[in-house]
Amino acid sequence: MRTPLARGIWLAGVAALVAGCGTGSVKAVSTSGTGSTEVVHVGSATVDGTTEQVLTNAQGFTLYHLTADSPSDPTCTGACAMTWPPVLLSSGQPTASATLPQGLTVVDGANGRQVEYGGHPLYHYSGDSAPGQANGEGLLGEWFVVTPDLSSAAGATATPSSASSGYGTGY
Repeated sequence: MRTPLARGIWLAGVAALVAGCGTGSVKAVSTSGTGSTEVVHVGSATVDGTTEQVLTNAQGFTLYHLTADSPSDPTCTGACAMTWPPVLLSSGQPTASATLPQGLTVVDGANGRQVEYGGHPLYHYSGDSAPGQANGEGLLGEWFVVTPDLSSAAGATATPSSASSGYGTGY
């Protein structure tokens, strides 16, 4: 059972999320002002209890893709993008800190100039609070960490406890 303080903090967080959803604005993670165009890095994260090599942002936060997206067509916009902020680049072309087997590109869409890897629009997960986490892996059976070879999407499924905590494409 939650304490009154914890319940109050939780309700304040939900209220902030709902308030943000009503505006239709996207709280994206942008690379503008970082002084570097290296928007994608290779790092490690604990994915389903195993340390895996994944793509991250400059701060080490895991990047994800949505299986419902088609190449160059991000479908997570609006309220969905509040939970899954898109990786945006204000100008120029995205680069990586290491050589990757797939290419980095930018697609102009509802979220802005969103970075893609191998044709998959990239997102962060608001449920990751520290570098190396992969709490969004397998959510709703649609969200998966991005590995350099894009292998995580095959055969991954959501666990019952995580399926209620993410947003799919209907938001």
